[in-house]
Amino acid sequence: MTAAAIPSGAVPRVTARRAGFVADLATVARRALRLAAREPEAIAPALTIPVFFFIVNIGALQSFVEDGFPGLDFKAFQLPVAILNAVTGVSRAGSLVTDIQNGYFDRLLLTPVRRATLLLGLMIADFVLVCALTVPVAVLGFAVGVRFETGLLGVLAFIVLAGAWGLAFTGFAYAIALKTGNPAAVNASFLLFFPFLFLTTAFLPQAALTGWLDAVATFNPVTYVLEAERDLILVGWEPADLGQALFAIGLVGAVSFSLAFLALRGRLRSG
Repeated sequence: MTAAAIPSGAVPRVTARRAGFVADLATVARRALRLAAREPEAIAPALTIPVFFFIVNIGALQSFVEDGFPGLDFKAFQLPVAILNAVTGVSRAGSLVTDIQNGYFDRLLLTPVRRATLLLGLMIADFVLVCALTVPVAVLGFAVGVRFETGLLGVLAFIVLAGAWGLAFTGFAYAIALKTGNPAAVNASFLLFFPFLFLTTAFLPQAALTGWLDAVATFNPVTYVLEAERDLILVGWEPADLGQALFAIGLVGAVSFSLAFLALRGRLRSG
């Protein structure tokens, strides 16, 4: 339409144009990472608590376990436990609750942003964050003498595998955040992980577990993630164990992501 065709005194209608899916995704992820960098107090416990228990467990149990299992390097055995402690439950779900409470989330819904990217962008930021959290814990492992049989490539696989597990678990926190809009409920979502961690091979090889605990550990997805991570350190490349770990992560992710996107759909409808 030319300028001459616009009636005198009329105001041209301006509409927002949709950006590409990738652009929306990148925008949401960048904002989440910037906010995470400004809130180190929210990340610090994810490092200090696993490091504390890693050191305490080595000091308290190393001699006992290694006496019972000659040839086992208990420090290497415990490092994946510390890693999973560090990355599980770390997400931007808390900031999502803040956005819901202060109205920012509702304002986003007035824009042409693709709704799925509101979650997927946060999850991408989470993956970057949990992989970054894995690094200092792994460095601590190197400092106490842990060495990877799989070399540098194994270290990278170790970090990505831990990041994938952390990402799979974030869906539960986002489902709670979107469903309740309550920061206390989101903070309590980490409690879901305790059965996953302690009803498994966190402190002893599965051969030492008996009765109901052995049965529960067999069906616990964390058992397979720990096994694959320990293989990368102690044994070498074990494709079967890596495949089982990826399957377990995929199963948890399918459940948690389904809950998160169902909660997002409910939030969009109610909004």
